[in-house]
Amino acid sequence: MTMIADILLIAGAFGAGLYCLVLSRRLRRFTDLEKGVGGAVAVLSAQVDDLTKTLAGAQATAKMSVSTLDDVSARAEAAGTRLELLVASMHDLPDPIVSTADDSPFFVHRSAGRQGAQ
Repeated sequence: MTMIADILLIAGAFGAGLYCLVLSRRLRRFTDLEKGVGGAVAVLSAQVDDLTKTLAGAQATAKMSVSTLDDVSARAEAAGTRLELLVASMHDLPDPIVSTADDSPFFVHRSAGRQGAQ
């Protein structure tokens, strides 16, 4: 009976050793930097670094754009204020004088025969 128990104990130890061998090979493949989860983690880490750099660049560009927009907005408000003042000052001007046909801004050349008669 002890012989059977020893054989079963040796078979169980051999089976546990085989199981540990298979498990270690799977874990080695699982943590491989090129094909396994380790590789995926390395790739994701590199992508996070790239994304962080891109985000920092985008934030700097946005800050520069905000400052430019603030300057342009301030200039537009100043121009709007000046235009309002100009329009308000236009209300103080007298009504324009209606010109007649004789007050034409164009030079009219009279014929030579008429000039000699004068």
